[in-house]
Amino acid sequence: MEGQAGMALTDFVLDEWRRNVPTPVLAAARAIAARYGDSVLGVLFYGSCLRTGEIDDRILDFYVIVDDYGHAYDKQWLVIANALLPPNVFYHELHVEDPEKPGGVTVRSKYAVLTLEAFERRVRPSCLNVSLWARFCQPCQLLLARDQDMRRRMAAAVGRAAMTMLQSVIDLLPPFVTPRLLWETAFSRTYGAELRSERGNKGAEIFALDRKRYEDMTPLVLGALGQADILGAGSAVSSQPPRGPYYRASLLWVLRTLDGKIVSLLRLIKASMTFDGGIDYLAWKIHRHSGVEITITDAMRRRPVLSGLRMFLSLRKKGAFK
Repeated sequence: MEGQAGMALTDFVLDEWRRNVPTPVLAAARAIAARYGDSVLGVLFYGSCLRTGEIDDRILDFYVIVDDYGHAYDKQWLVIANALLPPNVFYHELHVEDPEKPGGVTVRSKYAVLTLEAFERRVRPSCLNVSLWARFCQPCQLLLARDQDMRRRMAAAVGRAAMTMLQSVIDLLPPFVTPRLLWETAFSRTYGAELRSERGNKGAEIFALDRKRYEDMTPLVLGALGQADILGAGSAVSSQPPRGPYYRASLLWVLRTLDGKIVSLLRLIKASMTFDGGIDYLAWKIHRHSGVEITITDAMRRRPVLSGLRMFLSLRKKGAFK
């Protein structure tokens, strides 16, 4: 991402990162980063807690960006697992003193580990899997960056995620579009390309929650893509997209969806081995987003991989996953 348009998008991300961070969030990020020592290049805070500002009785989401898996882990199997099927996902709890709450609070976090090289590669259009660029086109916050050069490099990668997100749907849409049409189409496609327990209108909710942010960001993203002239309104939005590019883009989404469903299932299985209490977390998350109640037994906790597969097949029939 080069040129003035790309720099403007990077600056937009850097400006977003100047927001204040709640003390419990920063405390959790520091405690998690301490597990990986000087391999840490930065910690990205993202997800629903960041979007809504609600952290009580929630699970925070982080990505720990490291320089090398061998440097980050002291167990070789974790190095191999992270390289073969990134990222590795872990659970963390931290007790934090709170003057307003006697006895303090427990801050719960889910975090993933990824190298910077893998992060930069997986936010590009060449990456078939949508999970990283679909998440980091949304608001995020870089914490504990190693230095200012690293901060700018990671901001450029986050800007690239937004570019990949919109580029993936431009050819599916009419020649002139609105920010809302772009983002809601993109979110609908990416949510459909993974195993998700959220409602079908989640993409529209995400856009509505940060509408001004996406409207301000869209011209910068399209400018960096060299397609700033497609923004329009009114009757132009009702015209049809060109057929050739439309069919190519549609085929890519078939491949992304196939990849996303398979990789999501494999990641769920792997997370049951790295994520302490992982099967309980999955049950909680599925119930929270879909309303499907799941009872986890001790036998299921003893055999999380087999139980996770059985649970997935059962819940698939109930419509908990889409």
